[in-house]
Amino acid sequence: MPWRHELDIGGELVYVPVRPVPSAVPPNCVEISAEELEALKLVYLDGLTLDEAAARVGVSRTTLWRALESGRRKLVQALVEQKPLRLLPPSPRAEQTG
Repeated sequence: MPWRHELDIGGELVYVPVRPVPSAVPPNCVEISAEELEALKLVYLDGLTLDEAAARVGVSRTTLWRALESGRRKLVQALVEQKPLRLLPPSPRAEQTG
């Protein structure tokens, strides 16, 4: 049975990452934190389990799950709503504790 598409993105789109000029960052960006991006990478790209990924970054499984869920939701929102995606650097607090 063929897939019944309910989502119409209006044609082909291309995502091209660029380093933004601070004054040129669009106001409607979906922002993904460094922690959310790392959780996504460890689980979906590196293939780690939640427990392995949590141990790798030194947080609880629950904390990693929250970052993963939030990152997934934001990524899908940016894709479906065709919004710019902004990847944020680690917060100073996260760097101090890391």
